[in-house]
Amino acid sequence: QVQLVESGGGLVQAGGSLRLSCAASGRTLNMYGVGWFRQAPGKQRELVAAITWNGYTTYYSDSVKGRFTIFRIDANNTVYLQMNSLKPVDTADYYCATPKPAYYLPPRDSPGRQSGDGYDYWGQGTQVTVSS
Repeated sequence: QVQLVESGGGLVQAGGSLRLSCAASGRTLNMYGVGWFRQAPGKQRELVAAITWNGYTTYYSDSVKGRFTIFRIDANNTVYLQMNSLKPVDTADYYCATPKPAYYLPPRDSPGRQSGDGYDYWGQGTQVTVSS
C-alpha cells in the first residue's frame, strides 16, 4: 500500500520560507515522478511543481517559478518543496502525489495534468498560511 505523508506546513509571514516534505511508504520514490499541488479555498487544485523519477527534469507553474524549488533526497525516500519569498496568494493546502507507473510523469500537455489527472496516489495535505 502506497502512502504519502506531507509535513512542514504552517503559518508564516509574507516574504518568509517553508520547506514541505513528502515522505513515502510502500513505494521507493526514486522510481517515480512526484508532483506538488495546492488548493486554496474556493479554487481548483493546481499543479505547482513536479520532478521526474531521476530528478533531471523539473516543472514549475508560472506563479511559483523562481521562488519554489522541488528536489528529492532518495536516501530519505522523500521529495521536498522549498518555498521562498512566500506571498499571501500562496495560502492553500498543499498535496504531493505520484503516478502509479514507474519512470513516468504526466506530460506537460496532457489534459487535466494541472488539476491532478495522471496522479494516482495522494497524501493528506499540509496547510500553508501566509500572512500579509
